[in-house]
Amino acid sequence: MKNKLSHIDKKGKANMVDVGDKAIQKRSAKACGFIQLNEETLEQIKENNNKKGDVLTVAEIAGIQAAKRCSDLIPLCHTLLLSKVAVTCELKSKGVYVHSEVKCKGETGVEMEALTAVNVALLTVYDMCKAVDKNMVITDIKLLEKKKK
Repeated sequence: MKNKLSHIDKKGKANMVDVGDKAIQKRSAKACGFIQLNEETLEQIKENNNKKGDVLTVAEIAGIQAAKRCSDLIPLCHTLLLSKVAVTCELKSKGVYVHSEVKCKGETGVEMEALTAVNVALLTVYDMCKAVDKNMVITDIKLLEKKKK
């Protein structure tokens, strides 16, 4: 069966994939997501008047930390030595757009780290803004690119 799930063994049990025989390659992944915010919240972020601090910078740092801890959060992810994690949060007219890029040299990809970075950055924006915005919506989280060389 060509499309079988790699994290399921022959008995149907969850299983961490053995990547020990795979070649070490340069690997990278990019992901993105969006959080919709009301005008008052957008203005607070723009003017850096949020009571909890600089929303965009804190969210970027949280995303970087999350990528580095991905294997602690997702049970079957491998622990990877990441060579680069970049998270950018950009204020848009309707909310905040988050983009991540993760790189490593290893036997397995870094797409979960890129997606985790985006999710945690978005959750950080949510946490920092929940006192002033009760209608935030996190949306459009997706993997943009996955490469290996």
